[in-house]
Amino acid sequence: MELTLIALFVTAGFASLFMAWVIGAGSSGATPFAPAVGANAISTMRAAFIVGVLGFAGAVTQGANVSEAIGRGLVGGVSLPAMGVIITLLIGAGLMAVGIRTGYPIATAFSVTGAVIGVGLALGGTPVWAKYQQIGTVWVLTPVVGGGIAYGIASVLPRSDVPERVSIPLLTGLVGAVLANVEFTFLGPTGSTGSVAGSLQRLVGLESRFAPIALSLAVATAVAGLVYWDVRRDETGGLRRVLLALGSLVAFSAGGSQVGLAVGPLLPLLDEVEVVSTIVVLVGGGLGILVGSWTSAPRMIKSLARDYSSLGPRRSIAALVPSFLIAQLAILLGVPVSFNEIVVSAIIGSGAAVGGSDAISPRKILVTIGAWAASFAVAFVMGYGSVAVLPVM
Repeated sequence: MELTLIALFVTAGFASLFMAWVIGAGSSGATPFAPAVGANAISTMRAAFIVGVLGFAGAVTQGANVSEAIGRGLVGGVSLPAMGVIITLLIGAGLMAVGIRTGYPIATAFSVTGAVIGVGLALGGTPVWAKYQQIGTVWVLTPVVGGGIAYGIASVLPRSDVPERVSIPLLTGLVGAVLANVEFTFLGPTGSTGSVAGSLQRLVGLESRFAPIALSLAVATAVAGLVYWDVRRDETGGLRRVLLALGSLVAFSAGGSQVGLAVGPLLPLLDEVEVVSTIVVLVGGGLGILVGSWTSAPRMIKSLARDYSSLGPRRSIAALVPSFLIAQLAILLGVPVSFNEIVVSAIIGSGAAVGGSDAISPRKILVTIGAWAASFAVAFVMGYGSVAVLPVM
């Protein structure tokens, strides 16, 4: 019986690796640098290489929250057996593979979440309504908030009364303040989770409750000052470097968020197979994302960069700032979120600020929204139905 369990776990592990590869080839590998490629700030192949490395780093250092939500937070009363995990991952990966093949961005988070809930409920689990409400709120508000912020930023950047040597440093300072408070594995005391601001607070020995705020402002000021100096001396080159830095942060965040979709379903099995730790699973998922980004992401990068909107560096910056903020919020909350939804919504908002409906492809957008909506429903039905016809238990 023990050998059978280990064999099923190994099979589930390969299914997880396949899912991680698909994520790297699709949403995680394509969307973070799509605006930068669209702005001709970086080549498609170089973007795929960088996003793979950063996605791996994000998976290892920030992947635990979303993994826990996918593995143990979506269905109450049951743990997915090995066959249930395999079914879930194959459904999610299969739908993503269809998206990669057709060039349309299937929402990974929607499909994996739908499959997990479908399989779990079919096995007799109970709905976790509070988590569903949280996830649904984030999913519904993401295109509104992300697209709105991108539209607002893109509308301000070209204005003559708001010079870019001021607006761009202010934006990057905000990103720096958020980054200072992002939780990373191993930055806390005794190797626990912690933030850059918390580490600085311990380093300088500050005990005040206002210390994190002061340190965050210090980081924001330092980042803004550096960008101000760079943009003032070389505006074109400075904007390009800001764009690439933001793309790198989004790629890192993509790894931290998306790896949970691949390895999260495995977590209940770790309680039975104690020879593998969570960090090992995260490393494996990160490697799968890296390989997927290197081998197959260029097709999706090109699709997103060219088909949705023709963006310059300023509008691309406007798209990446809300993408980073929303991604980190989702990681903090432990909410599985689609990077296709995040970045595509921001691209649409930024593009609309440039030239209205002429700057975007309405047909492509409608097809994409339809794909998002269908992802969850199809995955749920397939997951629920699979339990009826396959020996899952």
